[in-house]
Amino acid sequence: MNSGVNDTAENETAETILRRLEWTVLKRLDGLLQGDYRTLLRGFGLDFAGLREYQHEDDVRYIDWNVTARMNTPYVRQFSEDRDMNAWFLVDLSPSSDFGSLRHNKRDISSQFVAMLARLLSQHGNRTGAMLYGSTVDTVIPPRCDRRHVLHLLHRMRHRPVLGAIGPTRLDVLLRRAAETLKRRSAVFLVSDFISEPGWEKPLAQLAQRHDVVAVHVTDPLEQTLPDLGLITMEDPETGEQLFVDTSDKGFRQRFEALAIENERALQTTFTRLGVDALTLRTDRSLLDSVVAFAQRRKRKYGQSSVHQPAFKAA
Repeated sequence: MNSGVNDTAENETAETILRRLEWTVLKRLDGLLQGDYRTLLRGFGLDFAGLREYQHEDDVRYIDWNVTARMNTPYVRQFSEDRDMNAWFLVDLSPSSDFGSLRHNKRDISSQFVAMLARLLSQHGNRTGAMLYGSTVDTVIPPRCDRRHVLHLLHRMRHRPVLGAIGPTRLDVLLRRAAETLKRRSAVFLVSDFISEPGWEKPLAQLAQRHDVVAVHVTDPLEQTLPDLGLITMEDPETGEQLFVDTSDKGFRQRFEALAIENERALQTTFTRLGVDALTLRTDRSLLDSVVAFAQRRKRKYGQSSVHQPAFKAA
């Protein structure tokens, strides 16, 4: 009996969150994008449709060199646009996602982002699925496109067992599982704080060769700047390792901030090198503002038409 009551309360919480997102974020986002949700994504061309002469703004990767050599004029391949698509959310819900210094922790922000974007895409008839990672890929939710499905996805993300110290995160496990599972070319959102063991870069690059991948970096301001709190105990939530630090030491705080800046710069450099666009979500900033700014950057980068700027190579 108690279990049923708890389940009902949890479902009501998911319903409340999604309803709030629909009124305060999703509705405004759809309006700001003027209904063109595809500006969030890089393009959905999948099938070869024909050739046309190269124009100055075209991506040189789509030049057909055989035809160019025969015609003595550069030609590019065009792709027909799918009427619908699959979007997958690869979500890192390892223990470090429970960290947050403000009202919302990183898991909250990840859940709200996934629910918002899944609902936006499903309203246009597209399917969304998810792979959830704790200590391994423990949940795979196949793609569907109705509101109940989004509620189910949000519920599964928010109500998970407390794992405790389980060892360091391995994003490469999540990415390799995605590469094995995703048969159809899709939009893929990798949602993580990227506090992980090394080795995820290569599988991310391989996934991006076939799919339109966006790295969604979720972070908290306390991970960049430490306040003066005196002597405190810091604990790694994934390994249980503890460290006593004196945050009243100005030199220590400066070194901490410099290292955080260096790590962030290295992460962004990695995304650029792999050809993966990145969206940063902070627990102290507006989700709506962050997503709209990202959509505007994508629009400027890839242009209005996804037909002439295909994200995927011809099969």
